[in-house]
Amino acid sequence: HRATMTSLPPRAGMESTTITLGNTNSLGAQSGGSGYEYRSRRNSSSSGKYRFFRRLLNFRQMDFEFAAWQMLYLLISPSKFYRNIYYHKQTKNQWARDDPAFVVLLTFWLFASSLGMSLYFQLGVLGFFEFLLWVVFVDCIGVGLVLATVNWALCNRFLLKPQVAHAAPQRVEWGFAFDVHCNAFFPFLIVLHVIQMFLFPVILSHSLFPVILGNTLYFVAVAYYIYITFLGYSALPFLERTVFFLYPTVLMAIFWLVATVLRVSFPMAVKAFYIREFDES
Repeated sequence: HRATMTSLPPRAGMESTTITLGNTNSLGAQSGGSGYEYRSRRNSSSSGKYRFFRRLLNFRQMDFEFAAWQMLYLLISPSKFYRNIYYHKQTKNQWARDDPAFVVLLTFWLFASSLGMSLYFQLGVLGFFEFLLWVVFVDCIGVGLVLATVNWALCNRFLLKPQVAHAAPQRVEWGFAFDVHCNAFFPFLIVLHVIQMFLFPVILSHSLFPVILGNTLYFVAVAYYIYITFLGYSALPFLERTVFFLYPTVLMAIFWLVATVLRVSFPMAVKAFYIREFDES
């Protein structure tokens, strides 16, 4: 048997990754190599989770500049953002991110946007903290856990390409599925918690134009979430039929049309919910 060692160049702040490639002459040896590669992938995933939580306790190890770059391109060019994950896969041998800087910055945006919304609706101090907890643990984490788990299960059950004989099995990591949710949630948050806040004086009405504008804002936010989710799973070379993730856009378009014709305002409904649930007066 012959073995060669190939060392990939590390990015700044990242450890180098060494890949072992083995040449064998028998079917049994090939099968053994595949098993080793599969175990190596699982070990890499576990070590990636360890690095993630270890860096979470040390801000100096977080790459905030790169995380800010990711957030920018999620807003202006999400397809370019997902082209970068190939490099991450080659250097880290996993698809999920191991740097919590993106999550930390997302938490900052959750806090800042929730503060702005609370001030606009005059929810008070207690109302602000209740609203913040709702946005973080229900809107972001709770919904994200459900969607990530459903999409992870659907991918591994129905969307995997046929496996090549004697090759290590390829599966979607649950951590990657939750990363896709976080990536898609950031533009969703910017549209509905930042842009919408500045449009409230115009869209908080049941007149035709405010209803069209307000409902379109929600349609754009949800459609963009769906599109980034589609791009995320399409970036995995071992998945097929990922266009499936775009189908909910059709249902959203129908829902938008019906609500607009009936002059049901999504911003007005959200305002009523926020005031009813979080206003301390």
